[in-house]
Amino acid sequence: MSMEQVLIIEDDQRLAQMVCDYLRQFGYSLEHAPNGASGLRQIEKNDHLKLVILDLMLPDMDGLEVCRQIRQLPSPTSALSILMLTAKGDPMDRVVGLELGADDYLAKPFEPRELLARMRAILRRQSSTHENKQNGKNLLPALQFGRLEIDRDSRTVSVSGKVCDLTSYQFDLLLVLAERAGRVLSRDQIMSAVRGRELEAFDRSIDVHMGRIRAAIEEDLKAPKRILTVRGVGYVFAKQQD
Repeated sequence: MSMEQVLIIEDDQRLAQMVCDYLRQFGYSLEHAPNGASGLRQIEKNDHLKLVILDLMLPDMDGLEVCRQIRQLPSPTSALSILMLTAKGDPMDRVVGLELGADDYLAKPFEPRELLARMRAILRRQSSTHENKQNGKNLLPALQFGRLEIDRDSRTVSVSGKVCDLTSYQFDLLLVLAERAGRVLSRDQIMSAVRGRELEAFDRSIDVHMGRIRAAIEEDLKAPKRILTVRGVGYVFAKQQD
């Protein structure tokens, strides 16, 4: 069984070495890039990378720019999973990172065990997507809401036959809502269902992801009809759609 390959883009050599040493104990193959430019070069030449651990503060360019450039690369590289490391107390940086397509974030300083747990969750979703595409069989019926279709086996979402651009994590968020259509869910309930943990104080990640999902599936962002906000509570997925 081949080891899953992970790239860490981090200019702090001691932190990068600590992370690499820790993750290798669990069977991961680690590469390290000390800056954004070298990280992007490694990503473009390595077709086997599964995940990028990306620091926000880099000496040559910030992690947000690296994230943006990864998402602009040709497919399938553009869909590479990204876990962003952010400085504690910078919620807006986390928000922007999620808006640019990061799958998850972790604030420094962090416990290595939490990094491992976040990685495993991301890679499980990635593996599930790949296996279902390879299988080619529908084990679960697609969810149909008017012109919106959610294929749970291929993990794709389409509107009028056009595939929507969602990350694996955003697909999971949408699925949590769609499978409970008509039921109002709090942000904590959504986060717990997807990631198995409650929101941190002032955590806006759910709202950012919902904004990106709406941008992909709604016709009018000013008047959404599929994902509705229930002020002071959370979100509800509309049962009846056109």
